[in-house]
Amino acid sequence: MLVVGRRLFAAVMGPRGSTSLFLLVLLNLNLLCVSGGNILVWPAEFSHWLNVKVILDLLIERGHNVTVVTHTATPSVRTSPSPGYNVEILQVPHTKQDILENMEKMLKYWTHELPNVNFIKRFSMIRQVMSDFMELVTDTCKGMLHNEDLLHTLQESHYDVLLSDPMMPCADLMAEMLKIPHVLSLRSTFAYTFEQFCGQLPTPPSYVPAVAVQDHLTDHMSFTERVKNMLLYIMYTSLFRVNMRFTYDQLYTEIWGKPTTMCETMGKADIWLIRTYWDFEYPRPLLPNFKFVGGLHCKPAKPLSKELEKFVQSSGDHGVVVFSLGSMINNLTMERANTVASALGQIPQKVLWRYSGKTPETLAPNTKLYDWMPQNDLLGHPKTKVFITHGGTNGLYEAIYHGVPMVGLPLFADQPDNMMHMKTKGAAVVLDINTMESKDLADALKTVLNNLSYKESIMRLSRIHHDQPMKPLDQAVFWIEFVMRNKGAKHLRVQAHDLSWYQYHCLDVLAFLLSIVALITFLFIKTCSFFFRKCFRKTRPDGKAQKSVKKNKKE
Repeated sequence: MLVVGRRLFAAVMGPRGSTSLFLLVLLNLNLLCVSGGNILVWPAEFSHWLNVKVILDLLIERGHNVTVVTHTATPSVRTSPSPGYNVEILQVPHTKQDILENMEKMLKYWTHELPNVNFIKRFSMIRQVMSDFMELVTDTCKGMLHNEDLLHTLQESHYDVLLSDPMMPCADLMAEMLKIPHVLSLRSTFAYTFEQFCGQLPTPPSYVPAVAVQDHLTDHMSFTERVKNMLLYIMYTSLFRVNMRFTYDQLYTEIWGKPTTMCETMGKADIWLIRTYWDFEYPRPLLPNFKFVGGLHCKPAKPLSKELEKFVQSSGDHGVVVFSLGSMINNLTMERANTVASALGQIPQKVLWRYSGKTPETLAPNTKLYDWMPQNDLLGHPKTKVFITHGGTNGLYEAIYHGVPMVGLPLFADQPDNMMHMKTKGAAVVLDINTMESKDLADALKTVLNNLSYKESIMRLSRIHHDQPMKPLDQAVFWIEFVMRNKGAKHLRVQAHDLSWYQYHCLDVLAFLLSIVALITFLFIKTCSFFFRKCFRKTRPDGKAQKSVKKNKKE
């Protein structure tokens, strides 16, 4: 630091100068300098890792020491050579192939089988997928928290904060064991269950829509829609509590050695980094420790390779359409692929399709297939007119960032809800990939291409996204460093975490007030009754009260 200060001083003042100015420069450098801290990371896989990796890169650039805890079966986290961060690797009994097969099974269920089976069969299939996932999670959690050597090493390293994604559980237990602050990074969960029950985020069902199964709900609901929304919240709440009780809560109790719940430990997190923003969300209440960082991975487009640029420029004034179903869906059934390819051939634009399956028989000359393509750079190209997407949060935010309207083909998880948000905001047309015909997709593309309202809507969302006092990535890093500087952020955590359910809803206060009102009412009635009898009873001539005696009158 001193060397840097002297060099700067020499560059500004030359060989001669004022000693006081030199001290002033050093003081300013000290104010701007960020002290490096020790950061522990427990990441999730696939696209969730990509979001965390962007944060880690900036933390490392700012001089922090980052250690990532992962396992031998990770399909996403880079462990060597020299990834830029320290790595602690757990030994787990499952393999990378087991994780990939579980993911492929889930994708197969969601995209091919679930739409064609009844509710009971669908529930059974989803339960099987979740059971397989829980087996992998259990192995990983126990491998981490029952590893005394690892825990001792982590305790000796004196970390300042733990950053994690709740898609990979048990990080909250590690934060408790190491006694360090905890920062969560997550996409808004299904019907805001984690945020509502674990983070105590208010979710009034009167205007905060749950994730609808079919018809999408917005923050403008009629009476019938509010009834439906309430029923959805009741259903999701019940399913969430039952699922937690018989899965994660049992695992947490076994590992912790005493009765505990996942929500109890997750709720102790200091900061919740939510990977959305008001360009996507409907207005709703927030708590002081909830911070929106949607689109933190987005960045300006880089120049394309010569081959890609040549193909894009060959589109002329028509421009290009970018088509990707995300990093996990590289192919479709031949029937669906032919349906899609036939539709793409009906528009004048050139199409770049990320697809690694067997070449469709109906593939048109205007469509080119790629195993991989620089999606962000293509979306930022001025000739890109439409983005065909599955509705993953990462791709959706890249489209918002660059102002590209969308045609949505959602598949599973949060994707249908993501795309319905874009549809209600006028930035997308949404189709069912399992039932659509070639004409449906072609008509949707022509609608988005020819109707200027879609471009205007996405540009409005893009302006909202860019019009922030701080970039999302900088904000995420700021709050992590804030937690490090202040040894936590418990002053931002609401007292609701320490209240019982009846205290939270003031039922005890209501019962007390009703008791007081009942007592006062009882005393008032008794008093009135007393004075009524006192005033209206018959009196004798001597002024004494006459007893009312029933007599039988005889004629």
